[in-house]
Amino acid sequence: MNWHDLTIGFGLTGSHCTHDEVLPQMERLIKLGANVIPVISHTVATVDSRFGTAGDWKRKIVEITGRSPLMTIPEVEPFGPQKTLDCFVIAPCTGNSLAKLANAITDSPVLMAAKAQMRNHRPVVLAVSTNDALGINAVNLAKLLSTKDIYFVPFGQDAPEKKPKSMVARMELIPETCLKAIEGKQLQPIIVEKYRDLTS
Repeated sequence: MNWHDLTIGFGLTGSHCTHDEVLPQMERLIKLGANVIPVISHTVATVDSRFGTAGDWKRKIVEITGRSPLMTIPEVEPFGPQKTLDCFVIAPCTGNSLAKLANAITDSPVLMAAKAQMRNHRPVVLAVSTNDALGINAVNLAKLLSTKDIYFVPFGQDAPEKKPKSMVARMELIPETCLKAIEGKQLQPIIVEKYRDLTS
């Protein structure tokens, strides 16, 4: 499969602490040759945090993609009827977005883009980053793991001693997961160690 033939939608939601891990993968997709269309949630578009201001993140996205990120539901709704995307990735995918997607709630541009993609039975790739993946959100994670057209970037517990319910995707596997998803396959293994060195 030729990356130059692919258009990848890239949705960012509000797990600000992982944006520095995610944006290099957006850049990597472009260097591979993909056409990348960025979409950001209201939180990413408006919230300043200790990890950076909303303006900083938007500027970085423009620098990487050469595009202003799409920030409204009407901007992304045409993805469905126009069949714009070969794959749509949500990275990071917060617990809030995970729960809403699992329960068919479409109240953000990122979720609308996912809905538009799924109406055409085209792949949606989720790179989870949530403190409650093994808590109250576990039911939503399980629901999406068994949902057609949904694929996951392999993920694991990122701090099991301090945050035993938290799970985060291996963001460096985003491009590989997208390729597999376009082929209708889940990159395996899906549950991996996030940080721990198993060789010691």
